[in-house]
Amino acid sequence: VDAFQAWCGPCKTAVDLFQKIRNEVGSHLLHFAVAEVDSIDALEGFRGQCQPVFLFYAGGELVAVVRGLNAPLLRNTVLEQL
Repeated sequence: VDAFQAWCGPCKTAVDLFQKIRNEVGSHLLHFAVAEVDSIDALEGFRGQCQPVFLFYAGGELVAVVRGLNAPLLRNTVLEQL
């Protein structure tokens, strides 16, 4: 989940990165979503940050968090969680 604030919008570069990874590993294994933290109370802790935050969930549980757009780290995190 790309957790973003309304004033900066979702990270477009990350969408391209996740699409590429999804094509490599298969679409049934990886799902990407965006969430505006300003309108979701459960994500209140991510408000007021000026960098992208990526939340990784498995089985409904938060399993990893990556702060900032670090493509190699995001890729490695996705592959580790799969």
